[in-house]
Amino acid sequence: MTSIKPISLLNRWIQENNDLVRKWKQQERGDTFIQDQDQSTLRLYSSEFHKLLRTIQGVPTAADHVQLELTVVYNACVLSLTQMQYPEAELLLIQGLERAQGMVGGQPLVLDPLLFWRAALKSLGKSVLYSSTKQLFCLQWAIWLSTCKLKAIQDFQELSSLSEELVTGMETGKSCVTLSEFPETPLVVLEPRELRDLLQICTAIAQGVELLSEGRSSEALSILQKIFSLPAPRTLLANSHLLSGLCLAHMGCLQMAVQCYRKALETDSHCVCALYQSMLIYRQLGNTKAEIQALQLLHSMLMLPRSTETGQMGSNLLYPSLLLRSQSLRRLLLVPSSLSILHSLALKSVLHGRVSEGVEHYLDLLATLQSGDQHTVHAEGPPLPRLPELYLEAGAALLLARRPADCMALCDEVINTTLELLPEKLVLEEPVGDCDVELGSADRLGSSTDQDRLGMLLWSGTALLLQAHCQAYLKDWKNAVTLYTRSINLLVKVQVKKKGFQPKIPCVDIVGSQASRLNTLQRLKGLSLTGRGISFTQRDQLREALRDLQLGLQASPECVNAGQWLGEVLWRLGRKREAVSCWEKTWGFAAESSVESLPLYLQDLHSGPTLDPTDLRHRIEKLTHT
Repeated sequence: MTSIKPISLLNRWIQENNDLVRKWKQQERGDTFIQDQDQSTLRLYSSEFHKLLRTIQGVPTAADHVQLELTVVYNACVLSLTQMQYPEAELLLIQGLERAQGMVGGQPLVLDPLLFWRAALKSLGKSVLYSSTKQLFCLQWAIWLSTCKLKAIQDFQELSSLSEELVTGMETGKSCVTLSEFPETPLVVLEPRELRDLLQICTAIAQGVELLSEGRSSEALSILQKIFSLPAPRTLLANSHLLSGLCLAHMGCLQMAVQCYRKALETDSHCVCALYQSMLIYRQLGNTKAEIQALQLLHSMLMLPRSTETGQMGSNLLYPSLLLRSQSLRRLLLVPSSLSILHSLALKSVLHGRVSEGVEHYLDLLATLQSGDQHTVHAEGPPLPRLPELYLEAGAALLLARRPADCMALCDEVINTTLELLPEKLVLEEPVGDCDVELGSADRLGSSTDQDRLGMLLWSGTALLLQAHCQAYLKDWKNAVTLYTRSINLLVKVQVKKKGFQPKIPCVDIVGSQASRLNTLQRLKGLSLTGRGISFTQRDQLREALRDLQLGLQASPECVNAGQWLGEVLWRLGRKREAVSCWEKTWGFAAESSVESLPLYLQDLHSGPTLDPTDLRHRIEKLTHT
């Protein structure tokens, strides 16, 4: 009886292990992915394997028990890794190998992880437990990879040779009990060969990412190319093409990078980052048509239900993103939210002549924000402008689309929101350093309260400016003058003071000397004064027009419209030589001036009357020949 009892007990443990594995496999087939699966189910199976392991370890170590024990250690450790319980997983490995070491009579293992595994693989190398030891080492490899300890992997010089001989099959590591006495072979929840293949691919990707982040693009590319000879799953193969494209882009090979991004999309149609990177290259190359097409497709893809990640190697346990968790990779794969892409698409469409499309994109964006259904896949990335700014951008787009009534309605929303919050006067203290002020950005002038007040003034002043543009488009010059004046009166409430000096109204000298700290404010004043000057011109109030256009050019010297209309007023006043000089000066800086970087509502929208440069040149030629 004494010779049969241990075998009967062993058979019972094998049966319990295999029942758990089969139930888990059935659970896997029933669930498409593990990430959204009820975590209590995962914890339940993990608990059962740990319970079985404690039962086995509760009896003295025996040769015919150790093989099974290491198999159960493997299964329990895989489930701990899936739950990202790395210390617990490492403890399981150490305890299991120490018991195995005791069975073969080896020396106690050291604490240093690298020395520990070298000693374990060496001491168990000639025993029947060598195969199981190599399989457990795969789990240590997975822990190092998941916890971003690439140096440990690189320092383990035996890894390359071990990778070739790892996972030779469970039959090489059977216990001393004969096959006839085993009703079943102990099963595992994750095939070791699949794990080994996944680890090789993910390690190459992780190493390539680190080299790329360090600027060693050619070395990273060389490592990533090796992945294409491995049995890589579709998602990882697509990521390898993507990262290869990033390497080539950093090396200046933009067209080759685009080809890699195309291969990534052909391999995995859900690789949105490849499409995003393609769009960035089109933008860099100035291919606006391709950039807009890429933005449209990218937005459509981001609006689809979020794709879920399977194990990709036949298992739902150790999926790739669990092993590839470095911040460097996360930054490289970062894609802005669908709303941010939609905003870029709207703005780019309007700036490049596709105004009606841009307007629809802006309206979709505002409707989505108001509904709260934001579909924010990948919430990080460039932030959207604040809501009042989006209203103003959409209003400017509507005006360009010749929809002044809709533009005025959006601007009314901004004005009504800010009306009761506008200060009577705002005095800002000049900082010592240089900083630019963007509408709604964190202004370094004054306190946070002053920043909020400045934002309210700028938003309200811009809304009035756009409404005045609408009246100019409708040729209602009286109301246009009124609205331009209201905008100017708001903007001049802002004064700047240096420590120990009296406050003063910002002027072009301050902006020039202090690195355009109040560029937004000055731009708005320049556009408002120019618009009012043009309106005065239409009413034949030439003196008032001359004053406003001169002040408008002083506030915003790059405003082409102001320069042309100032010349027109001078011409009508009989100061034709001055007019010619003004026009020529305007044409000189018009070719150099680029305002695409400005928000849409700060563009010179030319909503009112315009002057024909050809007619102006004919006048100059006629004057020259008289």
